[in-house]
Amino acid sequence: MKKILIVLALSVASVGFFQQNPDIISAYAKQNSSQAISHAYQNQLSDVQVKGTGRVSRVLPDDNKGSRHQKFILRIASGQTILIAHNIDLAPRIPNIRRGDTVEFYGEYEWSEKGGVVHWTHHDPRGRHIGGWLKHNGRTYE
Repeated sequence: MKKILIVLALSVASVGFFQQNPDIISAYAKQNSSQAISHAYQNQLSDVQVKGTGRVSRVLPDDNKGSRHQKFILRIASGQTILIAHNIDLAPRIPNIRRGDTVEFYGEYEWSEKGGVVHWTHHDPRGRHIGGWLKHNGRTYE
């Protein structure tokens, strides 16, 4: 029982450590993005800066409630799907995005049961958050 409590305490501490030190996971994500996203998903981590590439599996309608977001689902190399929520009030939308297109991304991963969401794929006008981006057909949207 004591060993289980120690393992549990170390697990909780490591999750808190990585959430407070996203640069560590970010460095890992730059080296092996698909695995980093899978790790974040499996461990229900959020606020993780990630970089990767995926193929569009579905284009969703824009979310026009509050800040407007262009939304689409990418399938990454691991087979996992992630939702991209790209703020089109702060960055240009990707025109003519279609199923099967390749999109590179850099943003913040948030865990969800469906695979997770990547947002902050744009600059932060207040300069408080790492700027993200999307790349599609040779053009960068930030």
